[in-house]
Amino acid sequence: MQSRVMSLEEGNERMNQTKVLPLRLLRLLVVFIAVCVMFSIISMYTIKHFGIESVVTTMSSRLQPCYEEPENDLFEKWIRPHSNLIHNMSDKELLWRASFVPSIKKYPFKRVPKIAFMFLTKGPLPLAPLWERFLKGHDGLYSIYIHSLPSYKARFPPSSVFYNRQIPSQVSEWGRMSMCDAERRLLANALLDISNEWFILLSESCIPLYNFSFIYNYIMKSKYSFVGAFDDHGPYGRGRYNSNMAPLVNITEWRKGSQWFEVNRKLAISIVEDTTFYPKFEQYCRPPCYVDEHYFPTMLTINAGNVLANKSITWVDWSRGGAHPATFGRTDINEEFLNRVRGPNRCVYNNSNSSFCSLFARKFAPSALEPLIHLDSRVLGF
Repeated sequence: MQSRVMSLEEGNERMNQTKVLPLRLLRLLVVFIAVCVMFSIISMYTIKHFGIESVVTTMSSRLQPCYEEPENDLFEKWIRPHSNLIHNMSDKELLWRASFVPSIKKYPFKRVPKIAFMFLTKGPLPLAPLWERFLKGHDGLYSIYIHSLPSYKARFPPSSVFYNRQIPSQVSEWGRMSMCDAERRLLANALLDISNEWFILLSESCIPLYNFSFIYNYIMKSKYSFVGAFDDHGPYGRGRYNSNMAPLVNITEWRKGSQWFEVNRKLAISIVEDTTFYPKFEQYCRPPCYVDEHYFPTMLTINAGNVLANKSITWVDWSRGGAHPATFGRTDINEEFLNRVRGPNRCVYNNSNSSFCSLFARKFAPSALEPLIHLDSRVLGF
């Protein structure tokens, strides 16, 4: 009897344990589901407010590979400039970056020297079709840079040599330091391409007077940079000198010259890296002292006078008088006129007499484009 009672009690105890076990499992399951739901809610909130990329980045950043493949095109990125010239560098950053000079003179790659054609303009380039024809077939030997008003948006087709060639620009005023800033900005952007060896400043009213091959060889073989720098003793020369510029610049060192220049890479770097003469000219050369006629000629004469040709190879006509040179339009353009512009002249090239004194000419109105395009190719050579 006693054994039956014990068996009955043991049976009841087992039944109670069996009932308790599922209850514990059920509680654990409820807690697990609650944790999963909370984790899902937190994840959805994080993704919604911080973005899925930040979550993935946080997780993947903890799993770093033991070895990373080297970036094979790093050197190519250094020597090949980006096709898009737009960047967010300030002028200060840009000039600093452009002033870098390799200490080792021999290039570790096949460098083909190029000419940088730098157009300083307010807006459109009405003579662009003529320049397109001039440059056709000479890819890899030139680069193009355009400094315009910041508000101007060019509409060149992708097939054009001018497509995407605008640099970050600012407003520039004739006769003010902002004009020199624009020229230095063009030089600095062009210097970022290590293959650019010569730098030619042009306006929207400039035209080439010879074919590309002739101009390329003439420029590349020159021992001197073409910067006009002469001592004008009159009111428009020394008369603009401010004695506050001494002793850095004495009146006997004061020079005047054309705004339009053609300089090699070494001289271009000396222009963009200048921090000595710039403050003096900015402060003491203001209208009626026109800084774009005096800053570069004076500074370069003092720092590198022995490598200047002391002339520009951009022809202009001042015979009509006034503050600006003559402008030529449709009715002026013919073969006789262009032959008169090109010569016969007498000048010095590489310390020898030459009859080729001007390679470019200005000022040409938009109406001059049609007769220029329709000239016999033998006249201009292209």
